[in-house]
Amino acid sequence: MPQACNAITGPDLPPAIAHGFRAAVDEAARHVGATAPNPPVGCALLDRDGTILAVGGHHRAGTPHAEIQAINQCRARGLLDRAHTAVVTLEPCNHTGRTGPCSHALAATPVRDVWIGLRDPNPHVAGGGADYLRSQGRSVHVLQPTGPQAALRALCRSLLAPFAHFARTGQPWITVKQAVDATGSMLPPPGRTTFTAATSLDLAHRLRRATDAVITTGRTIRADRPGLDVRRVPDHAGRAPRVLAICTRTGEVDDAYLTAARNRGFDVRLCTDIAALPDLLGRAGVTWAMVEAGPALLAELRAHGLWHDWLTITAGADGTDHYGIRVREGDVTPLHLLPELSAVKE
Repeated sequence: MPQACNAITGPDLPPAIAHGFRAAVDEAARHVGATAPNPPVGCALLDRDGTILAVGGHHRAGTPHAEIQAINQCRARGLLDRAHTAVVTLEPCNHTGRTGPCSHALAATPVRDVWIGLRDPNPHVAGGGADYLRSQGRSVHVLQPTGPQAALRALCRSLLAPFAHFARTGQPWITVKQAVDATGSMLPPPGRTTFTAATSLDLAHRLRRATDAVITTGRTIRADRPGLDVRRVPDHAGRAPRVLAICTRTGEVDDAYLTAARNRGFDVRLCTDIAALPDLLGRAGVTWAMVEAGPALLAELRAHGLWHDWLTITAGADGTDHYGIRVREGDVTPLHLLPELSAVKE
């Protein structure tokens, strides 16, 4: 999901650092949907003149983190001795899990300056990557929420929003995608399953690729037999199975459909109580889920406040679709990572 950004500069944000952050966000965004339960993170290494030497992104859990990817690229190209500045969308980890601490890996390079988009929001890890790097004589800068750094910080927040919410609550960020015609109806014309343009269908499949789960209902399955898998764009190779959460009060879903869904790679979960949906998905390690269902489920989600952002695709009479985004709390949404939604407001 490449991110289109305007130039963001200022007296305390050198143009090269802004460029490094854009490159790091772009690289991290390419892997959104494959990293759960880890966050998507990007890292750019720059030389003293501000030239980008390497850009790394975290691909999926258990693989090297973004900082290690960038360091390895530099080393393989024989450029590591030129590395002077590291630009990272998230504070480098300072603990040993399935991989070693990225703060220690950066400290073992010639890097002298480190720019961080966001401090680590995960309350379950010790954090401290910035403090460790300072203790090793590095100059560390964290993007500020006001002034010339605010726009880049907002990008990093959009990138991290589902993981940050999951880290705080143990529940996923839930995005509702609703397609309507010019009258507000969700019902396609007879003989068709959709009324949106091909570009919006591509967008929907890119959103599926970016999320860890799809939420639908037994009623939608009976009416449309939707595939709900990623088809119009390439899916992430080697990613963990995507969760398909089916909301059904009776707990009954056609066995043939369930078998076909599992054969498409889904980890199918049935939910008979809408209020229990966030915890059910959280236990499955889902950080970002997308809703693709009819008006009945959308009304229930709205009534229970079980959504975080809401994408409305309105089909225009001229064949051009119009997009609108509502955010339930605040102004941060991972939907802004998609170029055609980067500037969309309510």
